[in-house]
Amino acid sequence: MTATPPQKGTERLDRLLRSLHPAVWPVGLGVLGLAGATLLHFVDPNEPGNYPTCPWLLLTGTFCPGCGSMRAIALTTHGDVLGAISMNPLLVLLVPYIAVTYALWLARSVKPPKRRPKLTPGWFLWAMTIVITAYWLVRNLPWFSFLAPGTPLFPGW
Repeated sequence: MTATPPQKGTERLDRLLRSLHPAVWPVGLGVLGLAGATLLHFVDPNEPGNYPTCPWLLLTGTFCPGCGSMRAIALTTHGDVLGAISMNPLLVLLVPYIAVTYALWLARSVKPPKRRPKLTPGWFLWAMTIVITAYWLVRNLPWFSFLAPGTPLFPGW
């Protein structure tokens, strides 16, 4: 009788991860997202001291592409879509894409497709990178100050 060698920690972890149902990952991320949105609903990000300051804003004094996202999500949970748009318009524009991508991930993990799904085209990834980078630069220019978090896009509303 031969003794099996002891397994290394990484092998055990790999075996454990492979034994999980594929839907664990999208469902887990969805639960974390809902927990985060619930926290933002009840703990106001506008009150100082509740959440840390954006590290990029703290170090450079300029807005990153994500600045205003927590406040936008908090405002969305309260039903203030225009307020959310004024905090981070790019995030609000990307919500449909994020929702569809998440739904496809969840559906494919519950019932895997017969054929392998197509990969995201390279041009789309480059376009997203260019759009996010351009938004990052433009929102910090004085001519586009309306893209800064908290500036109303529609002042009369």
